[in-house]
Amino acid sequence: MPNIKNAKKAVKVQAKKATKNNAYKASMKTAIKKVEKAVNAKDKELASEMLKNAIKRIDKAAAAKVTTENYKARMKSRLTKKVNEMN
Repeated sequence: MPNIKNAKKAVKVQAKKATKNNAYKASMKTAIKKVEKAVNAKDKELASEMLKNAIKRIDKAAAAKVTTENYKARMKSRLTKKVNEMN
């Protein structure tokens, strides 16, 4: 446990940021899994709808610096490609 006032505050801030970052990351991963599930079920309409939501979640996570810009671009590209390749 920190003794210095500034260190005590830093612990609180880190905990708050971790909670927020985990929420962004969890919602992003859930959205990605929903897209992949719809693709595997071969439901093009649902997959394209879920893709929009996933892209939104990925962008929000990247804006909050939870993920890198490269990760954002890579995931958006991969998911879009999977949805577009559906018959």
